[in-house]
Amino acid sequence: MLSVVIPVLNAAAALPGALPGALPGALPGALPDALAASGTTDEFIVVDGGSSDGSRAIAASLGARVLMAPRGRGSQMAAGVAAASGDWLLLLHADTRMVPGWRDVMEAHMATQRHRAGYCRFALDSTDPHARRLERMVAWRCRMLALPYGDQGLLIHRDLLRDVGGVSQLPLMEDVDLVRRLGRRRLVALDVAAITSAEKWHRDGWYRRSLRNLLCLTLYFIGIPPRLIARLYA
Repeated sequence: MLSVVIPVLNAAAALPGALPGALPGALPGALPDALAASGTTDEFIVVDGGSSDGSRAIAASLGARVLMAPRGRGSQMAAGVAAASGDWLLLLHADTRMVPGWRDVMEAHMATQRHRAGYCRFALDSTDPHARRLERMVAWRCRMLALPYGDQGLLIHRDLLRDVGGVSQLPLMEDVDLVRRLGRRRLVALDVAAITSAEKWHRDGWYRRSLRNLLCLTLYFIGIPPRLIARLYA
C-alpha cells in the first residue's frame, strides 16, 4: 500500500490537478472510483495548514483524507506520515502532479529498494525556454550533489524514514534536511517525471525566483534557522 502525503496551504487552484493527476485517468470528483477501478488500495492524505480558500473541501470532494496540522510544510508532512496507513510513502507538494505510468515505476522501486528512497525527474508545465534550462540545472544538482527537492516527490519506506529520524517539523527546508540525512547511497532517481507548476517563476521572474531559492539554500547551509529563511521565501 502506498500513502501519498500532500501538505497544502491555500492550494485550491492546484488541488483539482494534483490529486486526479496522481492517478492516470481520474477526473475531478472521481478519485475514489478511479482507485477502485485500478484495484489499488493507495490512500491520499491532504494535510492543511489553515487554508482560507476552500482547499479542504476540494480535497475531500476528490476523495482524499483531510487532516489539519500547524502551518509549515515540515509539521504538516510529519502529521500526514503519522496518520498514513501505508508501508510506503510518497511525499508530494500540492503544486506537483505525477504523469501517467508513475505507479508502475514506483511499484518496481518498492519491490526491490526498501532501503533506498526514490525521487522523480523535475519538470515544469511551461513552454518557456527558461523552464528547460532550469530542468537541466536541477538534473545536474541531483546528479552531482544528490540534492533533490520536495517538488520532485520522495518515495520512501516507512522503516527507512524512521531510521533517519522522520520528517523534521521545519517551516521550510524540510526536504533538504531529509535528503541530507538519507545521503547519496540511500537515494535513487526514478525514471518518471513529476510536473511542477511554473506559476511562481512566471509571477516572480525566472532569474529572481531561482536566485531567491539559491539564497535560501545557501542560508540554510551556513546555519541560518529555517524559521528566518521562511520569511525571505514567503
